[in-house]
Amino acid sequence: MTVPIGQIVIEIEIAHAQSVKDRRQVVRSMKDKLRQHFNVSVAELDEGVVWNRASVGVAAISASRGYLRGQMEAIEKAVYGYAAQSGAEISDIYGEILDGEADAEPGEASSEGD
Repeated sequence: MTVPIGQIVIEIEIAHAQSVKDRRQVVRSMKDKLRQHFNVSVAELDEGVVWNRASVGVAAISASRGYLRGQMEAIEKAVYGYAAQSGAEISDIYGEILDGEADAEPGEASSEGD
């Protein structure tokens, strides 16, 4: 059985950040809004060494590839608004849908080109 998995990587520029606290506030706000509005898994992907940049990863799973594609498009649109509300800017965003095999070993998921 094939289970589609959506993933999005978001690169955020936080020009006003003067400290790790400023950065953390923007990242936490975005993560909380994504979880609340879209019921997805969200994680910060970098170590937080640079105050004015952050990378956030989003993952979702669904039995319906069409639903997942629509959800990912809605997330990509919403992220720009969330960033603007926090005084940040999206510098890059990349999403894809992977077709994972339900009985595959970890790391063996195959990718289908879209």
